[in-house]
Amino acid sequence: MEPDKDVVIGLDSSTTATKAVAWRRDGTVAGVGRSSIPIASIGDNRYEQDPEDWWRSACVAISGLFQEIAPERVAAIAISNQRETFVPLGPKGVPVRPAIVWLDQRCEKEVAWLAGKVGADKIHRISGKPPDMGPVAYRIAWMLRWEKELFRATALFADVQCYLVWRLTGAFWTSWASADPLGLFDMEAKDWSLDIMDALELSPERLPRLAGPGTVIGHVGGLAAAATGLAPDTPVVAGGGDGQAAGLGVNALTSSRAYLNLGTAAVSGIYSREYRTGTAWRTMGSCSGEGYYFETSLRAGTFLVDWLVRQICQTPAEDADIYRRLEAEASAVPIGSQGLLTLPYWGAVMTPYWDPQARGCFVGLTGSHRVGHLYRSVLEGIALEQALVTGMVEEQTNVHVKEFVAMGGGASSDFWCQIVADASGKTVRRSKTIEASSLGAAICAAVGAGWFPTAAAAAESMCSEITRETSPSPENSRQYVELLGIYREIYPQLRETFSRLSRFAAQVINEK
Repeated sequence: MEPDKDVVIGLDSSTTATKAVAWRRDGTVAGVGRSSIPIASIGDNRYEQDPEDWWRSACVAISGLFQEIAPERVAAIAISNQRETFVPLGPKGVPVRPAIVWLDQRCEKEVAWLAGKVGADKIHRISGKPPDMGPVAYRIAWMLRWEKELFRATALFADVQCYLVWRLTGAFWTSWASADPLGLFDMEAKDWSLDIMDALELSPERLPRLAGPGTVIGHVGGLAAAATGLAPDTPVVAGGGDGQAAGLGVNALTSSRAYLNLGTAAVSGIYSREYRTGTAWRTMGSCSGEGYYFETSLRAGTFLVDWLVRQICQTPAEDADIYRRLEAEASAVPIGSQGLLTLPYWGAVMTPYWDPQARGCFVGLTGSHRVGHLYRSVLEGIALEQALVTGMVEEQTNVHVKEFVAMGGGASSDFWCQIVADASGKTVRRSKTIEASSLGAAICAAVGAGWFPTAAAAAESMCSEITRETSPSPENSRQYVELLGIYREIYPQLRETFSRLSRFAAQVINEK
């Protein structure tokens, strides 16, 4: 008797690891496989990966999962992927150069170059994203300008989902919700933008084929089955970028509930059925296939926390005990870290200022401050930034967020979640699962497998209950409202200083 196909796989290919999780119809986990992905920092804020490592890691993770469940139980598989990372492929799928990762900042000058060719407002209106270093379009522009031979040798510019789908099925497909972070996607037409492609000397044939999330886009081939352990002909379903997948994975499908990923970057999304653009957010497509997210993004989330541990404390970030010690010290420090504020723009600033020359800084340091003050100030800076941008989105769209559903490494900290709740004045809830992106992909797979008619129906059945709830303290929130008034003045007052510092640094380098 053929076994019941009672699980779907959400394959989460993130920046540093792949998680293959098998999910049942009720949202419980049947098995997990994991594998790391290396990343190369090649200096000057440049980051690259070998796409073969994406595939190798996926194979190891899926094979590991099958130590716990039988492959014949899998009804379908879908992918959530690190966004704004791409690899240029030759005619036979061989990379012409390493993949350029979303953290990479080599394309700063190309932002103005492409915006000048297409029009900044037009790019924003079409793609939902103001011109910024994040979307892949500007790194393709960098290749066009500085790696002309490699650009001409590229047959297809593939996002992570497209690359993995190709390795699984032999066809170059991606999801709308993986295409839109590339900055080449017309959010309303649900197709590649001819205006942006023309400026980059691209044609549709050099980009993946597109499908709505939850659509079957292929079946596992023989070579992929041998490499992963998946049964041949297992359906492969369009998933989406890991941010939007996480939103679906915590059932953030109304504007009152926002997802908040306290991961390497601090990313939050507020759902809307209507397409709108604004400078306080970037508009992303929902993995439900309907509606959009007004997403805020701070490049320095746990990245900044880990930076403090490595560079200031001179301790490996892998040392879990250091975080417990720092939280103990920081919890004894009063709100406001005794006059110390952190502007957390270690990776420049996206929302709401879109300034690639912005820099991070500590404001108010004195000789009496200790590392516990610095640590609390970093957590407070990220929380205040989130309160600032969420408030701006609410004001400009007339939505009201009642609660954040937190995920990512930072969400494991009760201390940080309390700071976020107090600074924003909103309840912070945490779901039972820590693998929200994988679950979001699994919900897409469940729709593709025919288990549910819509992603919304699947989310109602599969999303985990909330296990912890952190409410804001009225007294603490009152103090944070006052502190936020001071915080919101820092960047505007330093904007010109940051610009002058950037010009000075470039001048010194050019004179060498």
